Amino acid sequence: MRPLEDYLVIDFSQFLSGPSASLRLADMGARVIKIERLGIGDICRTLYTSNLIMNGESSVFHAINRNKESFEVDLKSEEGCEMVRGLLKKADVMIHNFRPGVMERLGFDYPTVSALNPTIIYGEISGYGTTGEWKNKPGQDLLLQSVTGLTSLTGNADSGPVAMGLSIVDMLAGAHLAQGILACLYRKAVKSEGGFVQVSMMESAYDFQFETITTFMNDGGSLPERSKQNNANAYLGAPYGIYQTENGYLALAMGSIPQLGNLLGCEKLEDYAEVSEAFEKRDEIKAILASHLLTQTTEKWLSKLEPADIWCSDVLNWNALMAHDGFKVLNMIQEVQMLDGYRYETTRCPIRIDGELLTSPKGSPKLGQDNEKIIKEFITHTTVNV
Repeated sequence: MRPLEDYLVIDFSQFLSGPSASLRLADMGARVIKIERLGIGDICRTLYTSNLIMNGESSVFHAINRNKESFEVDLKSEEGCEMVRGLLKKADVMIHNFRPGVMERLGFDYPTVSALNPTIIYGEISGYGTTGEWKNKPGQDLLLQSVTGLTSLTGNADSGPVAMGLSIVDMLAGAHLAQGILACLYRKAVKSEGGFVQVSMMESAYDFQFETITTFMNDGGSLPERSKQNNANAYLGAPYGIYQTENGYLALAMGSIPQLGNLLGCEKLEDYAEVSEAFEKRDEIKAILASHLLTQTTEKWLSKLEPADIWCSDVLNWNALMAHDGFKVLNMIQEVQMLDGYRYETTRCPIRIDGELLTSPKGSPKLGQDNEKIIKEFITHTTVNV
C-alpha cells in the first residue's frame, strides 16, 4: 500500500507548477481529480512548449498529468460549482495556482472551502505572493528566473543574462507545495486539523539560491562575478567548469590545481601552488586548462583522473545517457497508457518507498473522461449536462 492511498486531491491547477505537485502526490498513492474548464481544459493541453503533439495534445501535458482523472465542468455556472463543492466536502487536499483574487471570485478561496470542509489541506501557488504591487504579474518561469537573479549565475562573464533550459521555478514551486501539503497531511492524521499551504514562485526561486545569496549578503553586498570562460559557479574557483576535449567534453569539480597539473601532464598548472590562487587567478588557470584538455580525448583524461579520485565526469546527451548501464539500472523510464489505448514513454517518480519503485501504468486523461464515474461516485443526487 502506498503512503497516500485513500487520500483524495482536487486539483484546479494548470500548466506546470501546481500539476507537478499533484503528480508527486498521485505517484505516492493519492487519487487526483483535475478540475478542468468546460471545452478547454488545462491550458497546457494546447499551449505547446515543443513541436511534438502526442495524441492530439501537448507532450508536456502528457508528462505532467499522467496518473490523474479529469473532471470537465463549467465553474461559471452554479450547477457546476455545486458539483465541485460536493467533491471538496469529501477531499483531503485542494490545489490551485491561479492569480490572487481568481478563486475568491469563483467562490473557492480558503475561507469558503475550509467552511465546507474544516480538515481539508488547501494548497496554492502564486507568482509573486498575494500582497504587494507585483501580486498580479504573470507567474511565468522565464520571468521569475529573470527577476530573481537566477539568470546572472549561468554562462560566462560576458554572456549577459542566461536562462536555465528548464522550467526550474515551476518545478521548485511544485516541490515546495508538495512538501507543505505532506507536512499538513501528517498533522491532519495526528490532530485532525486542516491547513493552508501557500507557495510563491518568487520565494521558491529565491530559496533555490540560498547558498549563493547567503554568501552575497555576508560579503558586503558584492555581486557574484562569473569567470570569463568555462563558468559553472560564480563563487567557485578553478577548475570548476565544463571543458571541451579532442572528442567531446569533460566536467571538472573542485580539486587541487597542482595535482591536476601532475595528473594531466600540464606543467604550467603546477605553478599555482597557493589554494587562494584557484579563485584569484581562476581565469588564467581555466584558460591553460582549457587549451591543454583539447589535446586528448575525454576517455583518455578520465582514465587519468578517475583512478586518482578526482571529481570529474563525461558530459552526456540524453541518447548517450539512456544507453549507459549506469542509467539503465535505475529503471527511470516507464510506459503508460491512456484510456483510448494510446501509449507513451515517460519518466517515473524518482522516489522509492520501502524499496518499491513508484510507477503507474495510467497515462494522462482525456478532457472530461472521468465525469460520469465521478458524478456517480461523489454527486449521486445531481443531474448535470456537461
